[in-house]
Amino acid sequence: MPINPYRTRRELGVLLYGAMASLSSFLCRATQCHKTFVKRWLLVQASGQNVASSANFCQSAALAEHSLQTLTSHSECSCHVQWQPRTRHFHSSSRHLSREVEFTDVRYGVRRLAFSTVTKEDLKFLESLLPDRAVTDPDLLEASNVDWLRTVRGRSQLLLRPRNTEEVSQILRYCNDRNLAVNPQGGNTGLVGGSVPVFDEIIISTAQMNSIIDFNPNSGVLICQSGCILENLNGYLEAQDFIMPLDLGAKGSCHIGGNLATNAGGLRLLRYGSLHGTVLGLEAVLADGTVLNCLAPLRKDNTGYDLKQLFIGAEGTLGIITAVSILCPRKPRSVNLALLGCDRFDQILSIFNQCKGMLGEILSAFEFLDQSCREVVQEHLKLANPLQEKPFYILVETSGSNANHDQEKLNQFLEEVMTSGLVAEGTVATEERKIKALWGLREGITEALSHDGYIYKYDISLPLEKIYDIVVDMRERLGDKAKRVVGYGHIGDGNLHLNIVSPAHDHQLLAAIEPYVYEWTAKYSGSISAEHGLGFKKKDFIYYSKSKEAVQIMQQMKLMLDPKGILNPYKTLPSPSQNSASSTQEHH
Repeated sequence: MPINPYRTRRELGVLLYGAMASLSSFLCRATQCHKTFVKRWLLVQASGQNVASSANFCQSAALAEHSLQTLTSHSECSCHVQWQPRTRHFHSSSRHLSREVEFTDVRYGVRRLAFSTVTKEDLKFLESLLPDRAVTDPDLLEASNVDWLRTVRGRSQLLLRPRNTEEVSQILRYCNDRNLAVNPQGGNTGLVGGSVPVFDEIIISTAQMNSIIDFNPNSGVLICQSGCILENLNGYLEAQDFIMPLDLGAKGSCHIGGNLATNAGGLRLLRYGSLHGTVLGLEAVLADGTVLNCLAPLRKDNTGYDLKQLFIGAEGTLGIITAVSILCPRKPRSVNLALLGCDRFDQILSIFNQCKGMLGEILSAFEFLDQSCREVVQEHLKLANPLQEKPFYILVETSGSNANHDQEKLNQFLEEVMTSGLVAEGTVATEERKIKALWGLREGITEALSHDGYIYKYDISLPLEKIYDIVVDMRERLGDKAKRVVGYGHIGDGNLHLNIVSPAHDHQLLAAIEPYVYEWTAKYSGSISAEHGLGFKKKDFIYYSKSKEAVQIMQQMKLMLDPKGILNPYKTLPSPSQNSASSTQEHH
């Protein structure tokens, strides 16, 4: 195959490195059995008889442990590398090269607003402000101009890397005076096009604002800069017997500031609540460079308006978050994770009700995925299924302070759902490495889908009894127009992730999906954005979830805090042309 003359040496190096890494990973995985990543426990009835006769269940915990040790030992001898659970890291690779992605303004027909363009004088000033931290190299800008899903692509020619709040303030003060639009960017793991420029906005990266400012073990309050990576924060806290109150599949790359900007929910919102509750304070820089310090680490502060809430979920359109004060729970002493298989979605709801009643205070997560999700994870990530094939799978996690107490409650729950016929079979992990491996089946879905084709992602909230109906409906509606339609998500907070895959971006397929999916959601009083935000892709559909009056207040707030509109333009709030469509959307 002839080499593409337009590929740079950097890209060829990435391709070669990726090929070598993939080959190494394949050789290691080929020597392993999926039994090495989860300890099987036999679930028994009170009578002591087998609940399921599946060959997937080991006949005793001792036999399971012996098999696990034998297989792990063999794997280490063969590969010299012990298998580690996946953490989703997002980075530039040959698969993500921006030149493979159509420009956003071309694909979506967007018109550039009347912002200034960067001049030599602008560049000279910003380079003097940030020596060696003003990036203009097109190759280095590629990864920041395109989202990791490869669905949107900007044309920015300048990326700035401030290290502190004062530098962010000086940048914004200058850009506001010059009418230069900016695009705040954290780990660039967003899923709705909110983290990359649409045109030539200056990218302001928080990657070098990654310091922990303070942690108080008495109150459990962590204060840190907004560019800290979520997984790094959790590692720091675990050493002090605490954890972060949120956990995401993208934790290896996402920044805490970006988590706040999108009001990310994650896997354990059921236990620890949303960021609107766990964030005690934040610091943000407004469009004109004003620093708003609301960073006080107080759990109770009722003096006036709670201004920090304005910036949580605002996607960088009202100000750039530079620091955060967040309440962190103690690290659980006992964690168990059960993977269960069942035949019908209504059984999942019955199991969830049983969970709430029988597990109570130790229930920390309740996730579901369908068979299509499991297939795509196995196909692209080679993560085998420890259970027999079932239409649906559930992950039930418990976290507590007493292992014996927690396991007793979990065993009683499992006995109940197995004997009642709600669950066909299951497996339980109690050790950290095996728990992470089981979570990989759920957390790996987004990554696996990114290998499957072009993804149309929908993150919606619905009444629990309706949450899977839309998946069935979309499969019937789209037929063979779509390569794959999958559903998974957080039953604990009514959040469905509906993902539709096609080989490439298809305007006809998109027209069949939108606005139908939003009309369907509005019909049942749902939300078109549960935790991903509106970003660029969903901003014009806001009226399906918010009233005209609510959107007008949002627009007034934007005008007050950012009169020139330089902060993350083209995102979150509807285009002026969509204001006339508000009545139609609200009617639905």
